[in-house]
Amino acid sequence: MSIAIRVVNPILSQFARGYRQRQLVGAELFPLAPVLQYGGQVLEFGKESFRSYVTKRAPGTNKRRVKFGYAGKPYSITPSDLEGVVPYEHMRDAAQVPGIDLGQRAVSLALKSVLLTHEIDAAALATNAANYPSTHKVTLTSTARWTSPDSDPIADIATGRDAIATSTGMDPNTLVLSRSCFYALQRHPDIIARVATNITRTVTLETLAAIFEVPRIIVAAAIQATGTDDTLSPIWGNDAVLAYVPESNGDANANMEEPGYGYTYYIEGHPLVLEPYADRSSDSWIYPVSFHQAPQLTGILAGYLFKDAGAPPA
Repeated sequence: MSIAIRVVNPILSQFARGYRQRQLVGAELFPLAPVLQYGGQVLEFGKESFRSYVTKRAPGTNKRRVKFGYAGKPYSITPSDLEGVVPYEHMRDAAQVPGIDLGQRAVSLALKSVLLTHEIDAAALATNAANYPSTHKVTLTSTARWTSPDSDPIADIATGRDAIATSTGMDPNTLVLSRSCFYALQRHPDIIARVATNITRTVTLETLAAIFEVPRIIVAAAIQATGTDDTLSPIWGNDAVLAYVPESNGDANANMEEPGYGYTYYIEGHPLVLEPYADRSSDSWIYPVSFHQAPQLTGILAGYLFKDAGAPPA
């Protein structure tokens, strides 16, 4: 009996692991955390994971114990794979021009699509109001939306910061803005009034970080094509998400045992690129790409959702 073995292309896999696509921000809310199994239980965090514990003790007395996190809802990682195709004819033409690596370009194209799937999954979790308790979300309507000059986004963010700090003891450190939210804030009179007087009075992400007292603000500008006519729409809609996300300290992988808003569980070693193979039926070289992952909400009390904040006033 023969056993099929997947052979990994180490060079292209290394390229895949270092690959980052601009405007995809899902991993900013759901840092990458490697796992060894395709199914298990999410390591969730309640309020006890964010508490400050008394560690001092009298000599000879028992040490206090604490267990962070608990096995919560089950998770399941569905394989996410795509193959890049390079026709023989294209390889022949590229051979006439130095410096064109069609294999790497095929992997890049496949990776873009695979990572876009992760972005869509992450946004679906983060912007679903049903995932949040009533004290950690608000649906903005009419003139309360940030696109209205009568709205108060500074107060809204302060409310979200308070909710997270009160529930977890941690101040939020990340604000993800859909493109429409960012544009609304750039034009909001209250925000502009806070900008130091200069020629342009430009509202930047750094400006917003100072005004909102949130260290990291990110614009989620990715779009997707849907339907038979490939209608383009923003993946993050008109929403904004405020959260406490554990710092990675420059490490490519996050420590999934640290309490935080969410993580992306992915199979260790991914993304990876398998050895290309020749497909004689299409006269092409095929470059398989795999990124088996699943974003998970692990500490929803560390998040706050602003629904429809960037939508036009009703």
